[in-house]
Amino acid sequence: MHQFVLSESVKQRVLARQGVLHPYDAFDGANTALVVVDMQNYFLQPGAPAEVPMAREIVANINRLARGVRAAGGRVVWIQTSSREGLQSWPNHHQHMLTPERRSARLKHLDDDSELFKLWPALEAPAGDLRVVKAKYSALIPSSSNLEVVLREYRLDTVLITGTATNVCCESTARDAMLLDFKVVMVSDGNATWTDQEHTASLNTFMTFFGDVLTTDETLARLAPVAMKRTA
Repeated sequence: MHQFVLSESVKQRVLARQGVLHPYDAFDGANTALVVVDMQNYFLQPGAPAEVPMAREIVANINRLARGVRAAGGRVVWIQTSSREGLQSWPNHHQHMLTPERRSARLKHLDDDSELFKLWPALEAPAGDLRVVKAKYSALIPSSSNLEVVLREYRLDTVLITGTATNVCCESTARDAMLLDFKVVMVSDGNATWTDQEHTASLNTFMTFFGDVLTTDETLARLAPVAMKRTA
């Protein structure tokens, strides 16, 4: 699992900008969404075309967070990338930024009917959770998915981002969530990418300008008082 350590320079910039290192002391569970990005076989299965080996290491933390969010009265949203409309909705990406071999593999294996499209089987994703299919890196642009509509419908104003890859679909979705005025946290040990360097750079940038970065334990601690209050 990636070990994220906030650099002193980033810490000082965050403090200078907002006055505190972590802006959210607690999350109202009923208004909190755990958004799990692209934890699909295409990215987790050994030997898969876009395998992120470290993503298998965060499954336990995502399951813990999901249980905590449900217990606090929030919602878990499972995001899956689909290539079904890729050539129509995202032609430049497929035609110019992928080799023919990579394009073919993506279109084939991220089709909704593919086994690699499915969620990684070790994830705890019961029927009561929400599912959203996206077409592009960010799930929060209108041409990609209806995630914003879903979040607004359930009155979810706090978004906890987990999944893979940290610096691609997770960061893209997290940035857009902040720009749409959601409170956003990227969970440092609930995200994964190919290298520690990419992971750290992504989280440093996000924390400096876009939202907060917390560990799984720190996130659950901010949910726990709300959950206990509601069950008291």
